[in-house]
Formats: sequence, structure tokens, C-alpha cells
Amino acid sequence: MDSRAGCVLCEEMLGDIAALTSARGIPIDVIDVDASAQTRAQFGHKVPVLFFAGDLVCHGRLDPEEVDKTLAHHRRPV
Repeated sequence: MDSRAGCVLCEEMLGDIAALTSARGIPIDVIDVDASAQTRAQFGHKVPVLFFAGDLVCHGRLDPEEVDKTLAHHRRPV
């Protein structure tokens, strides 16, 4: 998850996503969007931004349906 210090929406999404993922044993990596100029330019105006396996899941607010779809997609055998 791309986040920013002091971002209320980021803190809200982190709490919401932790509730969804902790029961499934999925770790959450929080990345400071301002740590690199490239990340800040690409996603700084969209924080928080949630990714899973490199795929954009949602930004701004948590979309539980998108999270469920993403997790279901990644659980399917290839």
C-alpha cells in the first residue's frame, strides 16, 4: 500500500485492509509514496493506493469488493 505520513485516508484504509487481510494471513507492506520522486509523481495524488501482486486494486478509499475479486483471482490455479 502506498501511503503518506499524516494522511487520514491512508490510516483509514490501513485499518480497513488489516481487518480484511489479517484473518487470511496476508501481510501488508506500507510504502511511503514520498520516498521516491517517481512514486510521488505517479501515485502521490491518489494516496492511499492499494496494490496486490503488483496490480492496482483501489485508491482513495478501500473497495472491499475489489479486494475480494483480486484475492479470488490470485487464488485460482493457473
